[in-house]
Amino acid sequence: MRWLRAVEQLRTGGRPGVLVTLTSVRGHAPREAGAKMVVGATQTWDTIGGGNLEAVAVERARSMLAEGRTAPETFTSSLSDKVPFQHGMQCCGGEVSVLLEPLRVAPVVAIFGMGHVGHELARILARHDLDLHLVDSRPDALAPDALAPLADADARVHPHPVPVLPELVLGELPAGAHVLVMTHDHAEDAAILDAALRTEGLGSIGLIGSRAKWARLRRRLLTEGGLSDGDVARVTTPIGLPQLAGKEPATIAVGVAADLLVRFTTTSVEAPVGAGTPVDEKRGIDV
Repeated sequence: MRWLRAVEQLRTGGRPGVLVTLTSVRGHAPREAGAKMVVGATQTWDTIGGGNLEAVAVERARSMLAEGRTAPETFTSSLSDKVPFQHGMQCCGGEVSVLLEPLRVAPVVAIFGMGHVGHELARILARHDLDLHLVDSRPDALAPDALAPLADADARVHPHPVPVLPELVLGELPAGAHVLVMTHDHAEDAAILDAALRTEGLGSIGLIGSRAKWARLRRRLLTEGGLSDGDVARVTTPIGLPQLAGKEPATIAVGVAADLLVRFTTTSVEAPVGAGTPVDEKRGIDV
């Protein structure tokens, strides 16, 4: 597999990697300047020329992955039998400079329910480098004209028009995906929440709605779903910034998006969306 496809594959799977590039070549070398390869935790794709040079690059790249380093790094290697080598002699006679760039794992957000708030939220999140999954059981909600405002999105937008069992989309999401539930049907909300709480590896799970709505859904998840108090405690509701008053869809969407963006840039990955702020009942718009 060539390096560009490998970058795409790693991003789709939500896995980290390092892009390795020969930035300059002086004298003889196995590959020309600009040659690239990708290094993952257990695999490599493409080549910068093999031998000691490539082995050192892979070793350094995997060290970056193991330590979670995010800043690019460089090194220079002389391809000569007169210099020390770690993985076999490589005596082409030239000298190369190598750039190692960690590939950012893009955040993943799945919006279940593309009503007024869902569409407003998608417009905001689409301006950011992330993977955005849009799920709805109503045919018109994800029609081309409905998604037209996202045509120039920076995000990778994945529409999922699923007339039956939209919760099955949860199984397609990569680990760490943030799930937001805001469908037009409280029964559908309950089914998605139940499935989300049983899906391993998800990130935060948020639900739009009032305290009364959550009380009903929580009781249903506990009694009919057989989930525990600890399970349902993973659901954050209401979602967004409680300090941001107003029930207009655009206002709610701004609060939810801001809360997510803070989460993306924080080192803590344990707190659910909206955690750490007092709940304001005015933010609990029922849908």
